Amino acid sequence: MTKIIHRDISWLSFNYRVLQEAADISVPLLERLKFLAIYSSNLDEFFRIRVANHRNLSQTDKVTIKNLEYSPQTVLKQLLKIANTHQKEFTRIFENIILPELEKNRIQIASWHRLNPEQMDFINTYFDEYLLPFVQPVILDGKNIKPFLNNGALYLALYLKKKDADKSEPQYAIVKIPSDHLPRFIELPNASDGTKNIMILDDVVRYTVRYIFPGYDIIDTYSIKITRDAELYIEDEFQGDLINKIKKSLSKRNIGETSRMVYDRIMPRHFLQYLMQVFDIQQVDLLPEGRYHNNSDFFKFPDFGLKHLKDAVLTPIKIPSLEDSSSIFDVIKVQDHFIMTPFHCYESVIKFFEDAATDPDVTHIKIIQYRVAKVSRIMDAIKLAVKSGKQVSTFIEVKARFDEEANLTWGENLEKAGVQVNYSMPGYKVHSKLALVRRLENSKPNIYAYLGTGNFHEDTAKLYSDIGIFTADRRITAEVARIFTYLETQQEPIQKFEYLGVGLFNLKQKFIDLIQREIQHAKSGQKAKMIIKMNSLQDTEMIQLLYNASQAGVKIKLIIRGINCLIPGVKGLSENIEAISIIDRFLEHSRVFVFHNAGESEVYLSSADWMVRNLHFRVEALFPVFDPIIAKNIISILKIQWNDNVKARIFDAAQSNSYKTNDDEIAMRSQIETYYFIKRLEESKLITNIENPKE
Repeated sequence: MTKIIHRDISWLSFNYRVLQEAADISVPLLERLKFLAIYSSNLDEFFRIRVANHRNLSQTDKVTIKNLEYSPQTVLKQLLKIANTHQKEFTRIFENIILPELEKNRIQIASWHRLNPEQMDFINTYFDEYLLPFVQPVILDGKNIKPFLNNGALYLALYLKKKDADKSEPQYAIVKIPSDHLPRFIELPNASDGTKNIMILDDVVRYTVRYIFPGYDIIDTYSIKITRDAELYIEDEFQGDLINKIKKSLSKRNIGETSRMVYDRIMPRHFLQYLMQVFDIQQVDLLPEGRYHNNSDFFKFPDFGLKHLKDAVLTPIKIPSLEDSSSIFDVIKVQDHFIMTPFHCYESVIKFFEDAATDPDVTHIKIIQYRVAKVSRIMDAIKLAVKSGKQVSTFIEVKARFDEEANLTWGENLEKAGVQVNYSMPGYKVHSKLALVRRLENSKPNIYAYLGTGNFHEDTAKLYSDIGIFTADRRITAEVARIFTYLETQQEPIQKFEYLGVGLFNLKQKFIDLIQREIQHAKSGQKAKMIIKMNSLQDTEMIQLLYNASQAGVKIKLIIRGINCLIPGVKGLSENIEAISIIDRFLEHSRVFVFHNAGESEVYLSSADWMVRNLHFRVEALFPVFDPIIAKNIISILKIQWNDNVKARIFDAAQSNSYKTNDDEIAMRSQIETYYFIKRLEESKLITNIENPKE
């Protein structure tokens, strides 16, 4: 059996790397609060999907799960233990590091115990004018009164006792903390010394709850939150109307089974047991946290205009040859171009569609939509193209998790505009990031394509590090057109894919062949090496192949942001494999594969990670970078990333996440170095154009 780390244990290790950023003093203070938010948001989704899945499996009969290679109960216990340890670290970072630094910068998180008279008046007024309609108080009575707790909503659990009733038994109650209606962070009147005072909504409720229960003494209050199973269990999706099934499942997502109850870890045991009884919570469903939950709300923490507490702005770099051209297609026709967001400006991708919409010679536009911005110039261009008489089609993947509803809405919107919309394929997801434009030139059709590692999403293009290629190379465009024909007709292409690797057809085998070629070079005594960058590595067969390559002498460098089930550096198994992860201000999202090929290096980009789902159950695309200059630049960027000695962490069997160091005495932060590398590239193009102007 292949030696691997369980994917979900590896994922928790990834999320811990996110938490490390919150503790990194080199990260501006308000950005560190954002990393607390990212960590918390990630963990919520993890419990709603992965932990819920293990919980369901652990309750399934042994016959059903006998083919699993692991015990769901054992893995579930490990996950909960690790998550609990990380949550304690979260509390330590927030209370011992973040809060004191906020105070140093005159930002005070006010305690409801220590409000001055002016602040008391402010909170009392806030309660009357804003809070009272939303608090929803309920006295609990064992299982006789069992209110439904909304998924992800915050509640204050109260231990109280009737006034003037010495012999009365203490009672329990819950009150909703209405963070879905009101700001989580309430700005109080500033102090005379200019200190900015913030009160967290939870504490506003704590302070004013006595007004809600006037006949009671409040003994204790503790916050809780329920997380519910968010997976869409669509039975027999190979039959019937898949879209209607998804719509019905979406309506049930927020009423799924409880996958976690988060509670204040200082809550007394008697109180916790009472809540477990009322809400049918099992011990395995409990996760202790600090005083506050839903810490993803730190995304909305006020910045008070304090720019020095945030990342310095890196203005996206223009690609003048594309953005300033009268027609982007006339430029792409001459040579391929690449874009790397968010370092490059995304305007050239938008221009690709906007030019297509208005160009009288363009006849067809095709695009795959996986995730799209709420306000999208690309979608506006698609709709404009229909009005301009173009034949426009889009394939919408409605099974993009947590974007299902948004994608259904976009589909309906585009259909009303006259766009031909094709929806999800039963049993598979379409994850390729492709677009195609057909243009008549001298009465002959020419095809232009954009192939990327990231979605057509103007918002995430500012945050995700992705690479895309604009090309008119017929070797590529003909096969891209073949993918769209398959998606529109769902008939297998007659011609095989020679240059592209395409999920469901030849994707995994193409990866295998490329690795096997390096193995053969190593066995014949030639230099053999690979650089592989992706988000996740989990597929057992691919991991075993990398182990085989290592044992054959192939030198392998892995740059993996998230899940990595491979164990590098093990003697006799993987001693020729090194692996790092980079977590920084931008999310590393590109998938890049470089094969030495006996000195004739080949570079590939892809939408696919090496997860079982990507290699077996998705329509993904792997595409070669034929332009030698672009290929050289991409290799240079990978080398910059490999030499990172600021944000790179080392993968090891212990999941220690120790920072990578090297002999370079200069701090090398790869994302910053990449930005300036690309800036130099574009400036050198301008200089070349000035020195060699077109006639």
